[in-house]
Amino acid sequence: MLVYLASPCNHIQCSALSGMSVLLSFGSYRNVCDQYQSTFDRILIDSGAYGALTSGKEVDLEEYIAWSERWEGHADAVAGLDDISGDWKKSLRNYKAFPKGFPTFHDTDPSELLDDLIPMARERGSWLGLGLKPPREGKEKWVREACSRIPDDIHVHGWALRRYTHVRRLDSVDSTNWLRDVMRLRTLPDTKHLTETECLEIIIKRYQRWQRVVVDKKTKASFGV
Repeated sequence: MLVYLASPCNHIQCSALSGMSVLLSFGSYRNVCDQYQSTFDRILIDSGAYGALTSGKEVDLEEYIAWSERWEGHADAVAGLDDISGDWKKSLRNYKAFPKGFPTFHDTDPSELLDDLIPMARERGSWLGLGLKPPREGKEKWVREACSRIPDDIHVHGWALRRYTHVRRLDSVDSTNWLRDVMRLRTLPDTKHLTETECLEIIIKRYQRWQRVVVDKKTKASFGV
């Protein structure tokens, strides 16, 4: 299971992610990342559609396509521009306008749309995203059903679906929680004396160890290896 840590935005954060898998999002990309991207172990490229949903500012598709070209041959994959609000027709238009971006199937999409997205995914590096319109809690049944319909030769990426990583068919997920965890660590009584760099080191170590954790399929309990 790969976990891409999302959207570092300053020197301290970028430096801490050396050797880690990182999600770089067009909507929140900072030029400081240019100096560090070569130190990241793996890179996944995203449009920033979630930020568009929360801010109300749409991502410019043409600008995203132009920006994504710099990552060709360097990133693991490049995501198409989807519409998280639930407009699956708009998502489909965007996918067709950007033939190199892999598609995403959402819980708000018609069930039969997945049958059309699978061959599209195969043409685009055999990656397919799974997305849940917030709130994302309590939707494991949908995640499992969608995963069961996706052939094994396709890499399934769960957008912000770290809570569902016990669903073994997911091949990768991304997370912004690591940034929130750093901020929370700095407010706790026992750790509030730590610097941001020290808090980052603790959280990064947790993610490094988490990726070596085994999850029991029946109980969903995790244990280290």
